[in-house]
Amino acid sequence: MKVRIGVAESDKIVELEIDDVDAFKKSVASAVESGDMSWFKDTKGREVGIPAARLAYVEVEGEADGRAVGFAPAV
Repeated sequence: MKVRIGVAESDKIVELEIDDVDAFKKSVASAVESGDMSWFKDTKGREVGIPAARLAYVEVEGEADGRAVGFAPAV
């Protein structure tokens, strides 16, 4: 499942592919509660550390969100 993380006061967006949504959410919530650094591995294989106070948003793409809408025939 795809996740996008926005960094406050920056145009940086970290995109991740995750397998366990619940474990990911618990990890982020724990970091925010404690004020610790959150470490993520992005889609390019880089590890990115974001201070919990700088997390602007965390967006988890649902299964239906990935479908394109348009006028072309479905593939």
